[in-house]
Amino acid sequence: MKRITRGTAVAALTLAATLTLAACGNDDGAQPGGSSSSMPGMDHGSKNPSTAATNTAPMDHNDADVMFATMMIPHHQQAVEMATMALEKATNAQVKQLATAIKAAQDPEIQQMSGWLKDWGKPVPTPGMGHSMPGGGMMTEEEMTALGKASGAAFDKMWVQMMIKHHQGAVAMAKTEQTSGKAATAIALAKQIETGQAAEIATMQKLLTQLP
Repeated sequence: MKRITRGTAVAALTLAATLTLAACGNDDGAQPGGSSSSMPGMDHGSKNPSTAATNTAPMDHNDADVMFATMMIPHHQQAVEMATMALEKATNAQVKQLATAIKAAQDPEIQQMSGWLKDWGKPVPTPGMGHSMPGGGMMTEEEMTALGKASGAAFDKMWVQMMIKHHQGAVAMAKTEQTSGKAATAIALAKQIETGQAAEIATMQKLLTQLP
């Protein structure tokens, strides 16, 4: 057996240290031969986590889709509030019929749009937010209070006038979504809202000429 000298041992240790430092200094994880590998969960290279999350979202969307849902939910909530008032206070049968149709259509749409925002990681508007939203055909708190105090034929006429304005705001928002949105389901709902509420506007405009 060959006798290992002190010089030989030192040389071996030096070579081992050099190889270790060379391996640690390889920042891009390249292996001999030019291949690359990494430990699971430690890949911090070109892949962007936020991009990956977006790609796996339930529905591909953009800021216009988020804005549409965020603004339309409180808009619908106020319409449902107005419809509920009409079912309690209206004296005209057509007004009650319109109120029933509005609640039946818009309650499920509120739930649908709320689901989108949750899937997109966005906050869902809370009931009552609509009173503080400017424009878009929304009624102010003062207008809602006045409607609540009205009765009889005066209530019917005020309700129809307000709901026409309210629907016109929704139609404008729906048109914006159709031209600026990206999510196919949101665009489809926007078209449905435009078509449905445009028809109700025509009905209410005709009804308005018949009310005392």
